[in-house]
Amino acid sequence: MRDEVVNKTRREFLGASALAFSCALIGVPAMTATAVAADYRKNPFTLVYAGAITRNEPGKVNIHPVKYTLNGLDIVANVYTPANYDPQQKYPAIVVAHPNGGVKEQVAGLYARHLAEQGYITIAMDAAYQGGSGGEPRSTDKPQFRIEDIHGAADFITRYPGVDAERLGLLGICGGGGYSLSAAKSDKRFKSIATLSMFNSGRVRRNGFADSQLDSIQQRLKQATDARAQEKAGGTILYSGDADMTDEQIAALPFEMYRQGYEYYWRTHAHSGSTFKYTTSSLLDLMRWDATDQIELIDQPLLMIAGSKADSLYMTEEAFPKATGTKDKELFKIDGATHIETYWVPKYVEAALGKLKPFYARTL
Repeated sequence: MRDEVVNKTRREFLGASALAFSCALIGVPAMTATAVAADYRKNPFTLVYAGAITRNEPGKVNIHPVKYTLNGLDIVANVYTPANYDPQQKYPAIVVAHPNGGVKEQVAGLYARHLAEQGYITIAMDAAYQGGSGGEPRSTDKPQFRIEDIHGAADFITRYPGVDAERLGLLGICGGGGYSLSAAKSDKRFKSIATLSMFNSGRVRRNGFADSQLDSIQQRLKQATDARAQEKAGGTILYSGDADMTDEQIAALPFEMYRQGYEYYWRTHAHSGSTFKYTTSSLLDLMRWDATDQIELIDQPLLMIAGSKADSLYMTEEAFPKATGTKDKELFKIDGATHIETYWVPKYVEAALGKLKPFYARTL
């Protein structure tokens, strides 16, 4: 039923007009956009990124769908193993946390696969209450759950055959980046942490993007409070962040990250498990949280990557100097890249990997 709704409304996958509009927004030819997106319905693992695995073959990177239990909920994930993987050997591993509203089959899977090509066992999981993982109400998006997802992935992957638990890394993308900073503050199993296009979910839900909603904080807190009360009384569950938009409405959005984000998630890299919506009651937890709280507790090596043209760059630039507990840290800006372009544009993905590969090789 969900696939039918998705296909009938905003998830018309790679329609000609949507694709052309997407290309115009990001400034690349249509042929390039076609080459870097895929229809999840045509991939046996429902992957959406370019060059995605369609079958496991000996001697190559393989993908292994897994399921494990975290606090009574079923979590689904994909484990990527390196070429010529031998479970009797020992490999470093990396947990990859996906963006807000994303799923493991999108950008998290792309980077997990690339890192597996470098010899790491990687895991990309769907957050609890989201994607293919369990939990009700659906699309609950609370920081404590997202952070626990990361701890839970570490629990699972450190016991996976062939993983060297003493060489565990963490990569958080967008909202997953903010939650990764928080998880790494106390979870010292992670020997190094990297973020890509870090999104401070608490700050944005509280202050608005680029601090554009400072005058409505109390009003929105009251709305969240009322939504929780209604939810707990057995009433209708209210949601925020979801909308059906035409191409023209997307183009009129005030922030580039949101314009390109809607194109990525609703057009070129759409997936049935991916959605922008979240329970309005989640704002009670989100708005009192911040990715930079006590960030000085991170004493592991830290690499933060963001596009030089990203309108979300301010979140990385303000978090980085607050990480005073580690002297081994670097902020790297990908020249010319916006936030969403770091997810899929080949030259920007390669630039990010150009920093991630030596970082993990040195620290793991």
